[in-house]
Amino acid sequence: MHVVVTGGAGFLGSRLIRALLDTPAAPDRPAVTRITSLDLAPCPIEDERLTSLTGDISDPELIRQALTEDTTAVCHLAAVVSSQAEAEFELGMRINLDATRALLEQCRAHSQQIRFLFASSLAVFGPPASEPVPENIAPEPRSSYGIQKAIGELLVNDYSRRGFIDGRVCRLPTVVVRPGRPNRAASSFASSIIREPVAGEEAVCPVATDLPLWLSSPRAVVANLVRALQLTPEALGAQWRTFNLPGLTVTVDEMLKALERQVGSETRRLVRFERDPAIEAIAASWPGALETHRARALGLEADADFDAVIRAHLEEMDHPVA
Repeated sequence: MHVVVTGGAGFLGSRLIRALLDTPAAPDRPAVTRITSLDLAPCPIEDERLTSLTGDISDPELIRQALTEDTTAVCHLAAVVSSQAEAEFELGMRINLDATRALLEQCRAHSQQIRFLFASSLAVFGPPASEPVPENIAPEPRSSYGIQKAIGELLVNDYSRRGFIDGRVCRLPTVVVRPGRPNRAASSFASSIIREPVAGEEAVCPVATDLPLWLSSPRAVVANLVRALQLTPEALGAQWRTFNLPGLTVTVDEMLKALERQVGSETRRLVRFERDPAIEAIAASWPGALETHRARALGLEADADFDAVIRAHLEEMDHPVA
């Protein structure tokens, strides 16, 4: 089984690759024998089954190199993140929309029907009229990133309806705690206010303490992506191929209380508040809770609570994910 992972050098992409390589074969599922990562940089994992192709994901030639005759699945994680897509409109359109279409077209031209997993986002929703947001509500995004992801969802569903691919669309919660340094995602603060204080550094929170966020740990998201990729067409059915990944509703204040419980009161004092209207407007447009009945019925699961999310981060600090 050959799997192509776009965004494979990123923190979620590399974790997904590691999880796929570590997943054993089963009676209803062949083992992954080869993975190709597409990204601007090589995937940091060292494994003889992994090949890294570096370049612009919107380059059709790069996509043609990646999708070989033995390709059976594509996991499309590559994206320009929210604030950057808002600030650099052309770049967001090229990577988040044009590259998705080019990738789908190459899959359509393949000799066999490819299983296609598309990582979407809760950013496809606008400010909710009620929460949790129903699974069948029409997206009304309030950002260029959300609009680009929503169009990608529609394309994957239509290509699946036409039989060009075997698609599944996973709307990811905000993933916490991301390692490394802050990036240009509007949600970057959600990791910073945990990650930096744990490391003894000051963090800035640009939003109000009562803002609810829909969150998941990297560990839970990767496990759910693996499970979503493994789902058979029969399990998904002929219906709409989009579902919300399970998550937790947590306010910023609740996040900081969990931080204090798990690490100590001194860590919470390292978080200072400087409201940023631009960041707050984007983050406040996302729902704080989503219905996940379909995903849970398919075997996908959420973290137990936010304390468990912090404990998972502390474990990874002691034993970094390769």
